[in-house]
Amino acid sequence: MAVPSHSFPVTNATANAVYEEVFAPWVKDMGLCEFNVSHARASARLPQNPALKFSSGAVCGQVIMSAIDTVVSMAMFTTDRPTKGTIYQHTHFLRPAMNDDFLIQATVLRFGKATAFAEAKVSFVSSGELVAHATAEFAF
Repeated sequence: MAVPSHSFPVTNATANAVYEEVFAPWVKDMGLCEFNVSHARASARLPQNPALKFSSGAVCGQVIMSAIDTVVSMAMFTTDRPTKGTIYQHTHFLRPAMNDDFLIQATVLRFGKATAFAEAKVSFVSSGELVAHATAEFAF
């Protein structure tokens, strides 16, 4: 997942363009929007979409995990160390992801020699209740 060098580091002014250029079409089909980035941080909204839901009405975990990975990647792109991609992600689901849009917030926690660590929180937009929490590791 290479970010074009002319786009580094990602800023609010370039976030949407980088998102469109870097990520696969199926990732963009999730509908992430309202990207907000600053150094080592990123957030985005995941709107409700019937195509992302189980028959129960809950958004499936694969979508939540993909959204987390995408927003954490954007947080990594705001730094001066180009990532080679995700090497680990662990996600805890705390409640069913139903009946609201989601806010995904990611923070880069620490850089090592060859990896960086981040965390992400997914919450309901309306109530702020936590839906999922994840940790991730990226290679450099």
